[in-house]
Amino acid sequence: MGVFGYACAFLLCTLLVHSKPTLRKERAHHDPELSRQAHEDNKSFQYDHEAFLGKEEAKTFDQLSPEESKDRLGKIVDRIDSDADGYITTGELKSWIKRVQKRYVYENVAKVWTDYDLNKDNKISWDEYKQATYGYYLANPEEFDDATDQFSFKKMLPRDERRFKTADLDGDQAADREEFTSFLHPEEFEHMKDIVVQETLEDIDKNGDGHVDEDEYIADMFAHEDGGPEPDWVKTEREQFSDFRDLNKDGKMDKEEIQHWIMPQDYDHAQAEARHLVYESDQDKDQMLTKEEILENWNMFVGSQATNYGEDLTRNHDEL
Repeated sequence: MGVFGYACAFLLCTLLVHSKPTLRKERAHHDPELSRQAHEDNKSFQYDHEAFLGKEEAKTFDQLSPEESKDRLGKIVDRIDSDADGYITTGELKSWIKRVQKRYVYENVAKVWTDYDLNKDNKISWDEYKQATYGYYLANPEEFDDATDQFSFKKMLPRDERRFKTADLDGDQAADREEFTSFLHPEEFEHMKDIVVQETLEDIDKNGDGHVDEDEYIADMFAHEDGGPEPDWVKTEREQFSDFRDLNKDGKMDKEEIQHWIMPQDYDHAQAEARHLVYESDQDKDQMLTKEEILENWNMFVGSQATNYGEDLTRNHDEL
């Protein structure tokens, strides 16, 4: 399936979702758990391993010898040290952990990159994206006269262009991989928050007053087509709107309230884990880590066959 096919499939899926009146749409974006393992360093460092490496990569390290594991860890440390000053700060560790937890996002971008990078210069210009996604529509607009207006290419194109310009941080009208990732997955990037809020407002604000009232909020997730009673979850959502969404109690949500709803300020697991790793490994207590300090405490960051064996012994002993 070509890029145009993917775009059509996306629009079709969107239309299908909206055609089912009882489907509940979840717009709030929460950071995923770093690990499902218990955070109990006295028993196992598995939580730390999955937070630092990601679940699948942590499994890979579990199959390595201690020597191989430490060697790979050293190479990872070099990547984390973004300013190459020889020290790993809490901020650098946090950025690394957040990137690891978003690995699926980068993998998704890698899969579609060649579909858009038409001239193979390792950047995607707006013209390349527009041609790959909307080229057929632009060349054959008459075929889309009957498309549902809300989801038509005619409306999607300027919306995409606005988002592309927001993602294009250096303003060169071309996106590198990081910029293109933020374009395709704006909810994952701090500098894209405003555009996510704006797009959400435009999706839900049917009367065009620049706000989302209770009826618009409910209509976004439930279409009352059969005239029967509302499901209990809809009544609960009305209460949620009144009690927790409409913070200033004016009967509607503005952009700030929408951001509070769809991007809640959850507990920052990545920040907490970064602080934990620094605290446990910082031998000279300068609140930064050297590569030597990390390698000295390597089994907290990564696993190996040896650490797994030790944990198995401990687990079996506890079970006796």
